[in-house]
Amino acid sequence: MSGLVLKLSPKERVLINGAVIENGDRRSRLSIVTPGANILRLRDAIHPEEAVTPVKRVCYIAQLILSGDTGAAEAELQLLRGIEGLSQVFTDADSRSQLDAATRAVGLGQHYQALKALRTLLPREDRLIAAQAVYEKPN
Repeated sequence: MSGLVLKLSPKERVLINGAVIENGDRRSRLSIVTPGANILRLRDAIHPEEAVTPVKRVCYIAQLILSGDTGAAEAELQLLRGIEGLSQVFTDADSRSQLDAATRAVGLGQHYQALKALRTLLPREDRLIAAQAVYEKPN
């Protein structure tokens, strides 16, 4: 069986094709076998007011597609432009690999996989922002 396997903690919520589903009192495992299902773990969701950095903004666009708040056709071009913009900053081999994976996933309509690849850049972005703040700090 192929597809996505979700391992859910007790009371964890997940959005599947626009429906919020809450796990019961025990850990559980769900196998999503429907291709193209839109899935978003709500613990990983970025709230609109948190989408203030370049990577978070691009992740938020992918998230809007997954949540059904925007259509894929309208958002994919914006998503690809955002990924292109990130490629100007994240030039190391691993980041490039993640950006390439996100681009391929968008091209295949696999928005969850695109979001997953983009989320790997969040800690790197945090480090870059922290380093810039230290660099710009007056003595």
